[in-house]
Amino acid sequence: MTFKDTFFSKKTSLNCRGKLLDLSAPRVMGILNVTPDSFYDGGRYVTDDLIKERIDMLVSDGADIIDIGACSTRPGASEVSSDEEMRRLEPAMTYTRRQYPDAIISVDTFRAEVAVKAITICEADMVNDISAGRADPLMLDTIAGLAVPYVMMHMQGTPATMQVNPVYDDVVKEIISFFAERLQKTSSLGIKDIIIDPGFGFGKTIEHNFQLLKGLKAFSVFELPVMAGLSRKSMIYKSLGISSDEALNGTTVLNTLALLNGVNLLRVHDVKEAKEVLKLFMAYKAGGEGGSNW
Repeated sequence: MTFKDTFFSKKTSLNCRGKLLDLSAPRVMGILNVTPDSFYDGGRYVTDDLIKERIDMLVSDGADIIDIGACSTRPGASEVSSDEEMRRLEPAMTYTRRQYPDAIISVDTFRAEVAVKAITICEADMVNDISAGRADPLMLDTIAGLAVPYVMMHMQGTPATMQVNPVYDDVVKEIISFFAERLQKTSSLGIKDIIIDPGFGFGKTIEHNFQLLKGLKAFSVFELPVMAGLSRKSMIYKSLGISSDEALNGTTVLNTLALLNGVNLLRVHDVKEAKEVLKLFMAYKAGGEGGSNW
């Protein structure tokens, strides 16, 4: 019996509180950070009008999921209380649900208390947790009780320490081992709708990130959807000697490579451009299946 036979059958859809998200073709998660200090867009969406404009744009550009976060996890970011995190989240989530009742809303949080309020009060549909349940010992039990899809991400260390000399013998093998252990726990709790995120930039050097990008196909062992968050990250702008504001073209390149390596979900700041990547990628796949025109 193989590892994947022991744990899972192939997952191609997620039940988002009654809304079915089909992942048989890749999808796009659009980012909204209602924070003053996120690495790329911190401070851009801090008034109600700017938040509403951003949500309207994400929907108009075709985001399949809107991921709303209110607690920056960049190195050196200020700690935010759960009450403050929820205070920031609530207006954005309430507007999204009221204005776009069919939208799939994800709450980006590592706190179980915030996850509960976002799902039960603000009617979010899923939870995106950078800590894979390690930052809050109540998170996995909470997800099991809420019965919502759960994104679990790998991070070496904490946001405060993750970029202080991260070390791996084999970054791909070690992250696969990490998910095997985490998925044992989620399986024992009956959590079914899971997306795994290898955590580009979270406790990895630039070299680690590119090794991880090249090795993404290895994560198919779990037969679960895989998400890649490459958008405007330092592996792009530091490699090119540019700023994050100039990193859209590089993001497009790495998103394409991620798709070629089996990723199901792209988490991005620039939804319109990512949707264009998906359209061309699907045309490429269809062309390859059709054989040569010569």
